[in-house]
Amino acid sequence: MAAPPPTVPDHIDEGIERYLAYMTVEKGLAPNTREAYGRDLLRFGAFLRDAGFHHYGDTDPAVVLQYLIELRRQGLQARSRARHLVTLRGFFRFLQNENIIATDPTRLIELPKSGLHLPGVIPVEAIQRLLAAPERDRPRGMRDAAMLELLYAAGLRVSELVALDLKHLNLEAGFVRVFGKGSKERIVPIGRQAQNALRTYLESGRPHLMQQRTGSHAFVARQGRPMTRQGFWKLLKKYARQAGIRVAISPHTLRHSFASHLLEGGADLRAVQIMLGHADIATTQIYTHVTAERLKAVHRRYHPRG
Repeated sequence: MAAPPPTVPDHIDEGIERYLAYMTVEKGLAPNTREAYGRDLLRFGAFLRDAGFHHYGDTDPAVVLQYLIELRRQGLQARSRARHLVTLRGFFRFLQNENIIATDPTRLIELPKSGLHLPGVIPVEAIQRLLAAPERDRPRGMRDAAMLELLYAAGLRVSELVALDLKHLNLEAGFVRVFGKGSKERIVPIGRQAQNALRTYLESGRPHLMQQRTGSHAFVARQGRPMTRQGFWKLLKKYARQAGIRVAISPHTLRHSFASHLLEGGADLRAVQIMLGHADIATTQIYTHVTAERLKAVHRRYHPRG
């Protein structure tokens, strides 16, 4: 009988659990995907312990590279090693954003192209069905329509959406002020349809949901309480089913779709970077791969020698 895998220090386990909880809520990670991320991170944690490290802050690029070399020695193919690196990248960015570590040791390590996973994107016609799903003649439907329209119109993270304050919406000028990671502020324009949905909700839906209570959160649930990320995630799943969307969908999928549809329509990459709130344009450049793949698919389908 094989010996059980080595355990890792409790504080490392705690970091992993915090990250997995964040990914489940923020990006709507499916249970199987969450389990896969957990296995990868526990494997890395065990590697750190065996190497004599006791805190993630002790790691540097050399340690991560040594881990990838060890994975290769154990027989993992390039695609599997790339998946591990993607997991570690997300994990260390989270730790840095949470001020658990000072620097991200994976920042300078390149990802093999063969292992690149492009973000999921929902076609425009499916987005239209999704946005049409809420019953807009009822207060909750007004709220849900406004949240969906705004999420797609401005490419918000779900945490930014549920934290939005009334004073940060300017429907006359057609923009929203967003405070993203690290409390960085950005101004994002929103289109007429999102403005109309928000105006209807704020005038007719929100007062009914507040039930004479006071508060400044733009989006509220029962008894005027702020909408939660988990609550919105459940609503999104419900409306996706109603819209006949069979692929996996999360709030982050709408953010990906927002960026990809803008680029496919001819938007400038730098402008999309600003609207998404990416500190590094390299993060935004992954969407150019999505566009390139779609262009190649169109070329193969319609070109006489494709």
